[in-house]
Amino acid sequence: MHKYSLDKSKIKVLLLEGIHENAVHCFQNAGYSNVTWLKTALSEEELREKIRNVHIIGIRSRTQLTADIIAEARKLITIGCFSIGTNQVDLHAARLAGIPVFNAPFSNTRSVAEMVIAEAIMLIRRIPEKNHLARQGKWVKSAKHSYEIRGKTLGIIGYGHIGSQVSILAEALGMNIIYYDIEKKLSLGNARPVASLDELLAQADIVTLHVPSTELTHKMISSHQIALMKKGSYLINASRGDVVDYKAVAEALESGHLLGAAADVFPEEPSSEEEPFRCELQHFPNTIITPHIGGSTAEAQANIGTEVAEKLVKYSDTGSTIGAVNFVEISLPPNGNKQRFLHIHRNLPGVMQDINHVFTSHGINIAAQYLQTDAYIGYAIIDTDSEIDDTILKELKAVKHTIRARMLY
Repeated sequence: MHKYSLDKSKIKVLLLEGIHENAVHCFQNAGYSNVTWLKTALSEEELREKIRNVHIIGIRSRTQLTADIIAEARKLITIGCFSIGTNQVDLHAARLAGIPVFNAPFSNTRSVAEMVIAEAIMLIRRIPEKNHLARQGKWVKSAKHSYEIRGKTLGIIGYGHIGSQVSILAEALGMNIIYYDIEKKLSLGNARPVASLDELLAQADIVTLHVPSTELTHKMISSHQIALMKKGSYLINASRGDVVDYKAVAEALESGHLLGAAADVFPEEPSSEEEPFRCELQHFPNTIITPHIGGSTAEAQANIGTEVAEKLVKYSDTGSTIGAVNFVEISLPPNGNKQRFLHIHRNLPGVMQDINHVFTSHGINIAAQYLQTDAYIGYAIIDTDSEIDDTILKELKAVKHTIRARMLY
């Protein structure tokens, strides 16, 4: 049993936005008793105040951790995004502050994929429109523009975890699958890659997006791209709100070029259930509009709660950054009775020499050491044969270009 330099009861964990209780249990089972769980997000002012004394924070999509907020977090050691996306965090600012950010890239994959398939079937059968008319008392029993999903071509933009899962489910329904990705990917089943986005748009009966929010993907589907799509095709976006120009989608629905669309994500989303929601697609009966619920299933939220919390616990306990989205990935297994130091610094020549000098000047043997760097930072895990001594930590913090240093145990 390791003796941790900071008792786990003193490590403050803050979980916001109703993160699944599995996360709370994970921390408690690992010995972390100082866990605060809140159902909602905090206002910016409240967040600034709270984060000053927090060591670990867990958030979902509503909480925005900007560079200014991160600058207030003097004690913060790590951030958990209990979601796939991490665009709610200034990842570069967190990196420069020596704070690794973890997310859940796999846990809600199935939930999102199932919703996309359900929306594809609903749209191509014109169920949203028929439902709208029936609620108005209109009995429109027509097969016009209503089709089976079997034999249709699904175009998947972004063939990652979710895109490939959509591919598997769609093929099981008898669809033909084509996909476009900027990186070469292994095709699953009979899915076929195409050489360009334009080629995919021209061939697909239904187009679904599964891409991150980046400069390259910003409004990647706009008027020009929609014009390349088949007349009478459908568009689904369950990825990020800023990758589609919804004004252009509304124009295409109005003209009849698109027969339907589904959107689960939007450029601006309400921060609470009390805040009103507006989007360009609201007045079209042939659309499916949902409040960012692609991953909102009991199974997905439970898995996310466990996956992210386990990564945060592992980093806090051992220094492992495996799975961090903004940090060099490094891990050393727990090392018996050794003392472990973590040192995060600017990636400049001479820093490791100065770090090692701290130990050698005290006659301390380094039993194990692992260093990883990127263009901005270096991260070293160092195991020594010494006993816990605050003097060493103080000297490590005084090394020039140090960002953060911790004595773990």
